[in-house]
Amino acid sequence: MVLGLAAGYGMFGWLIGRFLYPAQTRDSAWQFVRELRRFAVGEAVSYTTPTRQKVVITRVAEAGTAEDFIALSSVCPHLGCQVHWEPQNNRFFCPCHNGVFDPSGTPVSGPPADAGQQLPRYPLQVRNGLLYIEVSTQSLV
Repeated sequence: MVLGLAAGYGMFGWLIGRFLYPAQTRDSAWQFVRELRRFAVGEAVSYTTPTRQKVVITRVAEAGTAEDFIALSSVCPHLGCQVHWEPQNNRFFCPCHNGVFDPSGTPVSGPPADAGQQLPRYPLQVRNGLLYIEVSTQSLV
């Protein structure tokens, strides 16, 4: 009986430890997005990562560097609705509760602004005239 209790509580302690201190290592890779010359300033493209995460990549300048682009999750942090880029308004918009984000992903109005919830950002790099995004290759599920 003592052995059963020790094993049960030990397993419970291990599960609590895994929940409180999850593993921090995640596999990631640089994925090709598009040639720079085919990406106009103000244009936004949708990109789906290997783990099925939706990303919106927008070009904001034309110097030919990674700083010309912004890659943001297209999932609203408020309720998980699909966010889309509105070039005419220079903003990201979530239609679920009228959440508005500026071009850098900072919340401007709506529930995301009230909660201070930014759109997650993805690292980008430019190599030989090609745009790459760093994404996770390991699913959370």
